[in-house]
Amino acid sequence: MSEYVTFQHGKSRFDQNTFSGRFRHFLDVIDPSTLFVTEKRLQESVELLDRVKQGTLPPGVTDAQLWQAQKIKQAIIHPDTGEKILMPFRMSGFIPFGTPVVVGLLLPNQTLLSTIFWQSLNQSHNACVNYCNRNASKPAPFSKFVQGYLGAVTSAVSIAVGLNVLIQKASHLSPTTRLLVQRFIPFPAVASANVCNVVLMRHSELSEGISVLDDNGTVVGTSKVAARHALLETALTRVVLPMPILMLPPIVMAALEKAVEQHEAIVRKCVCRFTMCVLDAVLKQEPVVKTLLHSSTSGQAPSPAETAEACPARPQSSVPRCLRPGSASRHQSLPTDGPGT
Repeated sequence: MSEYVTFQHGKSRFDQNTFSGRFRHFLDVIDPSTLFVTEKRLQESVELLDRVKQGTLPPGVTDAQLWQAQKIKQAIIHPDTGEKILMPFRMSGFIPFGTPVVVGLLLPNQTLLSTIFWQSLNQSHNACVNYCNRNASKPAPFSKFVQGYLGAVTSAVSIAVGLNVLIQKASHLSPTTRLLVQRFIPFPAVASANVCNVVLMRHSELSEGISVLDDNGTVVGTSKVAARHALLETALTRVVLPMPILMLPPIVMAALEKAVEQHEAIVRKCVCRFTMCVLDAVLKQEPVVKTLLHSSTSGQAPSPAETAEACPARPQSSVPRCLRPGSASRHQSLPTDGPGT
């Protein structure tokens, strides 16, 4: 079976009735390779699709070429306005341009200014992506987008800064626990901002209702109940979507740091044992080595008794002090009982 099915203009290449089909469809939507399409390639894709609608498709064009042309056009051109979407705000650019922002959100030991900066930058990027990919078939006042943006920034910054202040004042938490908790702060801040954005931009639907369609796509009326369900499901989706990218990295990093600490302890012990063995072989001081090894592995200083046992006092030499090597009398004449004969 060919990977490319028969081309259908405006339809998805994958079966939208299955999870795998929907998954592959959205992988196509966020494919970053479309960011590198040239202006000439874009114009060729648009002209090819126009010929399909006009019924003047030249011979020899394959389904693969048609699907690729539609993918390029949908990734770059807004379907309602027909205008090009700026590269950082395309759906295909959401991951490449959004990843540095997420990294900034997850940085440890952030200051007040850095928290405000990264939260504001994240909400600004989200707002621009939402606006550039909006449904323009039903015009909405620009003030509504501004209202949603300001509400999202305010809620995100307030929650992030407030939680940071509370954790800083939590004196009963150890430094390690405080650092771990701080890593999870971006999630509640981003999730609350997303919910706030949805409510501020779509609150009018609760009073006006939304259109209800039948199986054939025909509008049969409006419903406030449907609007309430749609708003609730959208808000829950906006909470769940950032969960993996903002919750998994702190958990993984904490596990990795713990594993690294354990391995470092093992390495330190191995190096210490190896060093003691070398000293034992060179100095032939087995009791000293055992005592030092015990103290290094247990983390306690050896007791005076252990030190005395390991390092016994040397017996006094029977050689007179004046004849010991290094003595000052070594360079002087020995005393005599009287004048020489």
